[in-house]
Amino acid sequence: MAPQCLAPFPAASTAASANGLALFFIFSSCYNRAREVPGFLDATRDRLVSSNIWYNAISDQSVAHRVAGGGDMRKGEQTRQEIIRKAAPIFNQRGYDGAALSDLMEATGLEKGGIYRHFDSKQQLAAEAFDFAWQQTFDARIHDLDRIPNTVDRLKQLVANFVERRGTIPGGCPLLNTAIDTDDGNSVLRARARNALRDWRSYVISVIRAGIKAREIRPRIEAKKVATLIISCLEGAIMLYRLERTEEALRDVQAHLDSYLEAEVRLPPK
Repeated sequence: MAPQCLAPFPAASTAASANGLALFFIFSSCYNRAREVPGFLDATRDRLVSSNIWYNAISDQSVAHRVAGGGDMRKGEQTRQEIIRKAAPIFNQRGYDGAALSDLMEATGLEKGGIYRHFDSKQQLAAEAFDFAWQQTFDARIHDLDRIPNTVDRLKQLVANFVERRGTIPGGCPLLNTAIDTDDGNSVLRARARNALRDWRSYVISVIRAGIKAREIRPRIEAKKVATLIISCLEGAIMLYRLERTEEALRDVQAHLDSYLEAEVRLPPK
């Protein structure tokens, strides 16, 4: 949506009118050039999407203040992040189709226009809610791993975190939920889930490769295969946990992976 910044100045006199017309053509020229630059200040959504400064011809001071990171801009972004935070559990528990607008309005305390002032569509909100939910979950899974020097012990703690630290978003694993929810449908959310899986697997691969380099992990180990095995076991166990409402599968998988990492992955001391 184009910024609302091209209204001519009211003419108080012939000279003022001429000045206003000149300024109007300056602003028009700037705007036409700006259309070739990615992003701009979307004045209808109270958020900055470019570093360029655009002036509202009627109230240039307030818009300049917002572009500079003033109170209105900060408040708008805070509201947007609060909407994402409150929408994340709804999408994670009910799925994209099951998350009704009325549920989102009740959770956020906003009317439809208040929500869509910050998001172009329900799909955009769902995608950003997934990103938020996944980041919260992933942070719980890698909690304190950087403090563990040995890479095999780090992998074992990753498994333990998965079992014992479920994250702060109600509804279980956002990755598993979204993968199932979008299997035959929403391509945008499916792409977000694929990216999350890729990033998680890349993290595990990086730990394994660091362990091979540090001579803590057997050199013949194929990092991608081991990462896929770990993730598949854990996500499968969480599915059983969700269905059976018992942690038996999670504990069994944790014990199996611990044994596997010790017996097959750790490089024995010489």
